[in-house]
Amino acid sequence: MSGTPSLTDALAGGTVVLDGGMSNQLAAAGHDLSDELWSARLLAEAPEAITEAHLAYFEAGADVAITASYQATFEGFARRGIDHDRTTALLALSVEAARTAARRARAARPLWVAASVGPYGAMLADGSEYRGRYGLTVAELERFHRPRMEALAAAEPDVLALETIPDTDEAEALLRILPGLGLPAWLSYSATGDRTRAGQPLSDAFALAADVDEVIAVGVNCCTPEDADHAVALAARVTGKPVVVYPNSGETWDAGARAWTGPATFTAEQVTGWRASGARLIGGCCRVGPKTISAIATTLRRPV
Repeated sequence: MSGTPSLTDALAGGTVVLDGGMSNQLAAAGHDLSDELWSARLLAEAPEAITEAHLAYFEAGADVAITASYQATFEGFARRGIDHDRTTALLALSVEAARTAARRARAARPLWVAASVGPYGAMLADGSEYRGRYGLTVAELERFHRPRMEALAAAEPDVLALETIPDTDEAEALLRILPGLGLPAWLSYSATGDRTRAGQPLSDAFALAADVDEVIAVGVNCCTPEDADHAVALAARVTGKPVVVYPNSGETWDAGARAWTGPATFTAEQVTGWRASGARLIGGCCRVGPKTISAIATTLRRPV
């Protein structure tokens, strides 16, 4: 956006607050997301709802809106009879919806838009994004991701969010595409303990991005808050880059029942430890709503 400092510069100067979960905010507003396209369906059917969700997070204190394109793919929309050109327009709309929310927020602070690039498994809508190891080569994954990343880059977000990546093969494919897009990106894995969801050492996964100039932050999302504790320090140590972290609430997703179970464990006070370990982009993922983002923003903006 004109007059807005780059996110890269902002990270060099301090901590930036990410938003929370898109799907839980849409569900709280009464939208039915029991669909293979998940929140991406609303890009076609109710884009104003997407804008309102972004606005709720900006008004809660988020500095960055992550677009509703996580599950928006050419293949997924094609299954609904939506053609290539319309899908390209919907991907661009995901960026514009966040831009519109930023304008409506009328915030005195800078606001940025991150275009979400979710994993291949999100398109399958069968939970495989939490497992990885799809049986595809790096080259095949690159062919899948490139058209969507190019379409999102053409919509001119501030940054690409390569997020919830379960597998180093997929990360390698994404990193191959970045040069030439003209945008910075962050790379964020889904993780369990000290490994990716596909079982590879997180240290190896983070190292893939260490020398990629376009990657301005590396870290984890869609994990438990407890798993984030270890991952933040590891990402900082391995890459020397700012760390991005936005875990789930701590509840557990039951893919069979398509429901969340167990208690929430994420507290706003945890973010001070992440910041001390090198985190500079901090927010929440699934089941983390505006109330928690507001508490995170308040915590991070206290004098250190």
